[in-house]
Amino acid sequence: MTAEPLRVGNFSGFYGDRFDALREMLSGGDLDVLTGDYLAELTMLILARDRLKDPSAGYARTFLRQLEDTLGLAHEKGVRIVTNAGGLNPAGLAGAVRQLAGRLDIPVRVAHVEGDDLTARHPGSLAAHAYLGGFGIAECLRAGADVVVTGRVTDAALVTGPAAAHFGWKPSDHDRLAGAVVAGHVLECGTQATGGNYAFFAERDPRELRRPGFPLAEIHPDGSCVVTKHPGTGGFVDVGTVTAQLLYETGGARYAGPDVTARLDTVTLTQDGPGRVRIEGVRGEAPPPTLKVGRNRLGGFRNEVVFVLTGLDIEAKAALVREQMGDALAASPPSEVRWDLARTDKPDADTEETASALLRLVVRDPDQRKVGRVLSGAAIELALAGYPGFHVVAPPGKGSPYGVFEDVYVPHGDVGHVAVLHDGRRITVDPPLDTAGLDAVPPPALPEPLPPGPTTRAPLGRVVGARSGDKGGDANVGVWARTDEAWRWVAHELTVERFRELIPEARELPVTRHALPNLRALNFVVEGILGEGVAAQARFDPQAKALGEWLRSRHADIPEVLL
Repeated sequence: MTAEPLRVGNFSGFYGDRFDALREMLSGGDLDVLTGDYLAELTMLILARDRLKDPSAGYARTFLRQLEDTLGLAHEKGVRIVTNAGGLNPAGLAGAVRQLAGRLDIPVRVAHVEGDDLTARHPGSLAAHAYLGGFGIAECLRAGADVVVTGRVTDAALVTGPAAAHFGWKPSDHDRLAGAVVAGHVLECGTQATGGNYAFFAERDPRELRRPGFPLAEIHPDGSCVVTKHPGTGGFVDVGTVTAQLLYETGGARYAGPDVTARLDTVTLTQDGPGRVRIEGVRGEAPPPTLKVGRNRLGGFRNEVVFVLTGLDIEAKAALVREQMGDALAASPPSEVRWDLARTDKPDADTEETASALLRLVVRDPDQRKVGRVLSGAAIELALAGYPGFHVVAPPGKGSPYGVFEDVYVPHGDVGHVAVLHDGRRITVDPPLDTAGLDAVPPPALPEPLPPGPTTRAPLGRVVGARSGDKGGDANVGVWARTDEAWRWVAHELTVERFRELIPEARELPVTRHALPNLRALNFVVEGILGEGVAAQARFDPQAKALGEWLRSRHADIPEVLL
């Protein structure tokens, strides 16, 4: 087992991320491995629709264009590239990379990982893919691959695979693997670890945040790591940015994956000098006995129209158009009709836009006709017969298909995890020998509450940060305090009941609170707030990206000693 640290960088956090990041990371400093994550839940649906039109498609074509002028530099510097850009067709992308390398006369070895595609076993699905772990990637790298392309693996697997290959870790090295999972989770969303989307951004010089550099992790043989970035790049790395990303799209203390279950309640973060955060102490447990499978299917068709209500009598105008549209749709009503009134208007406004509210109508139905011409005709016919000042943001269209994302679980042995090496050999990756269920972690001890004292009504965001995101139809909101005193207050103030008061959308939904004292953090999981997932666009913010910022804007009686 080598003692040399492994320097792993990231150049993509989603399909559409900064195009030049691959070159920036290769030219900005020393690295051993570069990882690119392209596969959000919604991306799998997009790629599935691409594959319907062209069976040879189904992968992230952006990655190929990025390689055009960087593959030679990566080969020259000896940097290996590991990416899940293969999407639904990893073999196809691997072949395209080989063709590119041949055309450029660059002697690189390209391997890929397959076996995640279970679509044929799930009738009615556009795509059904198991989340594989990192040991297929490790097999490819151990055999000498320079570029490894995967389909649906966990985001963290892009880091656990290279780390396992570099250090010779075995599936039973749970603590080491858990450390790499945490490192991978911090890196997977790119610049979210270096100041992007950061709650306390307003405290920094705006010039510092204009173009954050992408992150990297120096991983050590024991699984600990230091998160940093290349010298001279924008953004910043501190305990706050790493905490925020650790909480992103997670649940409780047990962060389960196909290789290992990482215990987030054991993570310790310390500032290790300017722009460096050390992550250590991570404990790991055997993975669960099943693999998560993400299913994307067609949910039906949707359409929407946004009515602009200006000036006086906003509520009466909204009521009138709802009644008129209800009458028009009564003959052939869609299966789902949703109205949302956003009171963006201000009294005595000095611009027309700030005097206006937005009334959004969304309809869904398996029959495209019920959400297409029926809706558009009904809305347009009100142009001269509706409320005063009638107009819409844009005319409704024909209606478009929407997808539904669902989680199902299958035993490890039901999935054929295969590493296809650069020389064509196929190596089957065995399922883990040890597995363990995901029992709930007992609630941890909380700090003593702050003593009573004077309070001031102020936004929560004055004392806590937050980051939120989506997992299918659920959302999580991670909240953290930056000082021990603030943690003593928020740990007792922000209960599930208080969360529901501050976020009215959650009042009738299951909400679970998880406390992570090592991070001075609380993580709330709100079940069902996103309906059938991002592709269904059930709410104004369909991926719950700003749910945490809404929470921070809500007012509470905050102890003056914290302000």
